[in-house]
Amino acid sequence: MRVAHGALLLALASASVGVANARQAATQAVAAVDLLPPDQEVSDTVIELAGWVIASNDSQGYPFAVIDKAAAQVLVFGGDGRLRGAAPGLFGSAVGDHSAPGVAGLALREIPGRDRTTPAGRFVGGFGPSIDAGRVLWVDYDSAVSLHPTATGVPAERRVERLASPSPDDNRITHGCINVAPEFYEQILSPTFERGGVFYILPDTAPMAETFPGFAQGRVAQRND
Repeated sequence: MRVAHGALLLALASASVGVANARQAATQAVAAVDLLPPDQEVSDTVIELAGWVIASNDSQGYPFAVIDKAAAQVLVFGGDGRLRGAAPGLFGSAVGDHSAPGVAGLALREIPGRDRTTPAGRFVGGFGPSIDAGRVLWVDYDSAVSLHPTATGVPAERRVERLASPSPDDNRITHGCINVAPEFYEQILSPTFERGGVFYILPDTAPMAETFPGFAQGRVAQRND
């Protein structure tokens, strides 16, 4: 694993703690694990959202993740606001920002293709039991969305290859859950969210003002200053 790009760290630090302390924060966060493709950028929206979470204490001191479905990226932050790691992710095969009613009660094979969405929004989650997969990291228990290591049970789905691809265009393959590389799950996600945390999933099509109203209002206020 390589450490995170210096430019990424500096941008996140600037958004999180202010320009004056950005270089110091970036230096402190240099050990963050970065599995993103070398030339893949993190969007300004992700950086601004992470900064807002820290500045407003929206995660109330708990670790958090900012998850960008469009870019197929998962960024993980500790309760202290420092970047712990960034990695590609796999997401629901259907484009959409809401879970269909009753989908949590269906077996995976019973979920219609149109309902295989990864919902957007702010979710408070953590580790807990599941019916058939043991202890899992729940992002949203009510809609049965969890974050777990990539499975290799269906070779035709090529999940490992999709995750390793430099493009996010082939990362929509799951029934709604979020998959990451096993090493990222074990080394970053598992210890970071051992006592729970908050997950911010950016929307596919829904307005940011609808998905994260507090963030959107803060954005407007900042631009009007």
